[in-house]
Amino acid sequence: MSSERLILTPDYPAEVEQARRRYGIIGNSAELNEAVMRAVRVAPIDLSVLVTGESGSGKEFFPKIIHGFSPRKHAGYIAVNCGAIPEGTIDSELFGHEKGAFTGAVSTRKGYFEEANGGTIFLDEVAELPLTTQARLLRVLETGEFIKVGSSTVQKSNVRIVAATNVDMARAVAEGKFREDLYYRLSTVTISVPPLRERGSDILLLARKFAADFSERYTMPRVTFDDSARALLMAYRWPGNVRQLKNVVEQAALFHAGTEIDSDIMRRYLPAVGMGLSPITPASDRHDYASEREMLFGMIFRLQQQIDELRSGGGIRHHTQESAEFVDTTSSGVNLPVRFQPFTSPFPVGSATEAVVDVTPTDPTTPTTLEETERDTIVRALERNGGRRKATAAELNISERTLYRKIKEYGLE
Repeated sequence: MSSERLILTPDYPAEVEQARRRYGIIGNSAELNEAVMRAVRVAPIDLSVLVTGESGSGKEFFPKIIHGFSPRKHAGYIAVNCGAIPEGTIDSELFGHEKGAFTGAVSTRKGYFEEANGGTIFLDEVAELPLTTQARLLRVLETGEFIKVGSSTVQKSNVRIVAATNVDMARAVAEGKFREDLYYRLSTVTISVPPLRERGSDILLLARKFAADFSERYTMPRVTFDDSARALLMAYRWPGNVRQLKNVVEQAALFHAGTEIDSDIMRRYLPAVGMGLSPITPASDRHDYASEREMLFGMIFRLQQQIDELRSGGGIRHHTQESAEFVDTTSSGVNLPVRFQPFTSPFPVGSATEAVVDVTPTDPTTPTTLEETERDTIVRALERNGGRRKATAAELNISERTLYRKIKEYGLE
């Protein structure tokens, strides 16, 4: 649509508009167009590129631009999500393996570096790579050489690497989670993709585009947005970036087809607003997602611990729904109030105002830090599942790879 296309100034080469059209990039913000220009400029030069930006901001478009405008465009392009491959098999996926190299290796297999020879490999979530794999990747970057799992033969690969991450790489290096030498090899050129909240009126352009696409795809009347809805869209922080905006607009387009959306309707589809978390803040504010994740994980693990204590038994407490104070009558006969976070009990309710719940008395050795709580929860889950890691990961609702890393981190092997 002409209203959504950028009229370029002489500062931008014509290839920038060509890249925007070819890959469907919508927006007029200077930061976005600067990122596209850097991708176009570096494309013909065979350098490694690191794309940084928040999750959902559109980082996956930039490796495609780099490959499509490079001399390698007629060769292979492979996108690899490093965070989705288990730690035990990622070396085999990337570099291949020989027959019999490990259990299940019934035949020789080519890895991505062999398959993409002459082309480009996009390593998404590169910060998730294990340290051992990082060492192998560094060798490929420095010498172009790799060795298949279970082999002693050195092979050559002429592959360009474009990596992406939403992690603070400087912090990951400082914490020893990512090799410093590999970081500098990957980030020969860095492209920073701006978050949606910093792209100004691009939010409205994208919202109209998503609404029009939804209407055309499903043959439904198109929704429009009134002034109050547009103001809300502009003020909202969009922690999920473009991906979240598309989800919100499509929900509104489905349930309110052919109507004009106002702010009251729009608020129903902004989850954090609905939960009273007040995400609407000035665009210049920064959000500490790492701290938020730690807080959420801490809440989850503490809840799991409380459930474990309830199941283990050890006393009767009485409480009312209006009070979070329990009375311990398990031993000395003296009523000792115990503070506890009220929640919906899975045990039989004695009456409308009183519930009988078994809870283990407070132990002075109870974990008090996030790390201690997390370790204790993992130990308990492993015990319940007889040491089976797959079942344990499923119970904790985390990936096996994350569980393996936590087991190693806490010395539970």
